[in-house]
Amino acid sequence: MFTLDSITMRLGGHVILERATVAVPPKARVGLVGRNGAGKSSLLKMIAGIYEPDEGRIGAPSGTRIGYLKQDAPGGSATPFETVLATAEERAALLDEADTATDPHRIAEIHERLNAIDAHTAPSRAARILAGLGFPEDAQHRPLDEFSGGWRMRVALGALLFSEPDLLLLDEPSNHLDLEAALWLESFLKAYPASLIVVSHERDMLNTVASHIVHVDNGKTTLYAGNYDQFERQRRERQAQDAAMRTKQEAKRKKLEAYVDRWRYKAHTARQAQSRLKALQRMAPAAEVFDDASLVFDFPSPKEVKPPLLMLEDVAVGYVPETPVLSSIDLRIDPDDRIALVGRNGNGKTTLARALAGQLRLMDGRIKASGKLSVGYFAQHQIEELVSEHTPLQHMERLLSDAKPGEVRRHLARFGFSGDKVSVRVSALSGGERARLSLALVTRDAPHILILDEPTNHLDVDAREALVQALAGFGGAVIVVSHDRHLLSLIADRLLLVDGGTAREFDGTLEDYRDSVLSAARSKKGNGQDGKQMPKAPVPKVDRKEKRKAAAEARERTKPLRKRVSQAEADMKSLTVKRDAIDTKLVEATSSEARDLMKQRGQLNREIDEAEAHWLEASEAIETAMVDVDA
Repeated sequence: MFTLDSITMRLGGHVILERATVAVPPKARVGLVGRNGAGKSSLLKMIAGIYEPDEGRIGAPSGTRIGYLKQDAPGGSATPFETVLATAEERAALLDEADTATDPHRIAEIHERLNAIDAHTAPSRAARILAGLGFPEDAQHRPLDEFSGGWRMRVALGALLFSEPDLLLLDEPSNHLDLEAALWLESFLKAYPASLIVVSHERDMLNTVASHIVHVDNGKTTLYAGNYDQFERQRRERQAQDAAMRTKQEAKRKKLEAYVDRWRYKAHTARQAQSRLKALQRMAPAAEVFDDASLVFDFPSPKEVKPPLLMLEDVAVGYVPETPVLSSIDLRIDPDDRIALVGRNGNGKTTLARALAGQLRLMDGRIKASGKLSVGYFAQHQIEELVSEHTPLQHMERLLSDAKPGEVRRHLARFGFSGDKVSVRVSALSGGERARLSLALVTRDAPHILILDEPTNHLDVDAREALVQALAGFGGAVIVVSHDRHLLSLIADRLLLVDGGTAREFDGTLEDYRDSVLSAARSKKGNGQDGKQMPKAPVPKVDRKEKRKAAAEARERTKPLRKRVSQAEADMKSLTVKRDAIDTKLVEATSSEARDLMKQRGQLNREIDEAEAHWLEASEAIETAMVDVDA
């Protein structure tokens, strides 16, 4: 069992953890979660021995091998394969000794030990791990110096996984991965035979991998059994209990205050009043959930334009003359499209995103666009290009030079920048705040198409949920590149597979794509292939252009139905909030109050059922219309 016993840690004069205590069961797969800045990474470094606690102790079984992924990317002339295989230090030492040993008994011992540690399968295991992380066979044998920093970090991850420590520590391991490699990593970690602790903001990864969740909040650690969804349910229940406790506590406080104010100066009751005053002073406030500005995303919806927004016809794009990265692309984008670009890193997803954003000239073909079309493009490099000495207000004023001050501030407020926050220098903003500022800047003109290239890298789980909700309410088209499967599953209704030098529709859901990726990985594991080939989209049996045209016409016909669906969803959400408020009141209600509250609750249930019926009726009508198109 791994334990933290009353751990206190300070960094830069700030208390990061204060008497944090947790006991992790043997061979548990732990997800370490909490808001950005809560201390998750610091805690992981302390477990790895990089930081020392100011107070308390860390307990682990004697001889525990701890593996931690450092942020230093390996380099040099060694290959990825050699780098990964080199972590099997005992195997290398035994093989060297076997070449020189002369004692028959020692030779026998060496070979017994080599068999015990499965040394003979080590090369194939190393190759499989690298293939799962996106390295085809030829790339596994190229010098590390030929790779970018992100790919070399994949090699470092592969070496750590191959070494199989007794306690595996991973801090945001999917940050340098594409969706395909992240899916493989989830599968690998789910089957990991020892203990692991992973810091991740990927909800699906935490649901797939974690058997326990440790929540870091306000310097404390709390252990929950189950995956992330189960943790969220337990946390909501605890928050509801805290809210009820606050209500009860406040009532008791007011009663005590009234007694003290009335009797503290009268001789015959002074002692009782003083006793109640001490009780009042000892009352610790119950935990409270604060509204967090870092969870604010509100994309302005664009003015309506007639579909299609964009039409790509036999398009080719690239960077080097006469050497296209992608070619033969035919694509139609309509106002209500939600498209995910999928495929291995390096296949051209960002190239296609830049072409759609108008940042790359075409090598061939043509793009037809609506005359009033506006496109907002978000990419990670834009966060780094923010001027560190300028404020959010200065950034926005520079781009909206003709706008009134009130309009500039209102747009910033959509993304959580209000009051004094608009005047804070970028250098003092967190990574998540910089990401929100960048999103505010690219949506200043209410774009008809929002193109997002890895928008969640700096966002924690709660902020990602807020982003999902904001995108769901956005009135334009969304095109997203992301390794966050949870976000894609909630946002995307079309998949565009970028592979083999082109981009084509993937005829299936995200789960179908996930299954095809994992199935391909399993088949390559069995036959020893290098993992280079990606799943191919099925060859369409009907004319793709005609099908897209028919689908667009069907979407236009069903527009009133879609509005009914949106309204019904809003009604259900509003009514559910009201019902939850009543449930909270029922905890402390008197008998007469409870009767009235139950009547209100019953009425709300009927209204929720009615809204749900409207939602279901409209949704089925839309589905029927779209099925007729697909038939």
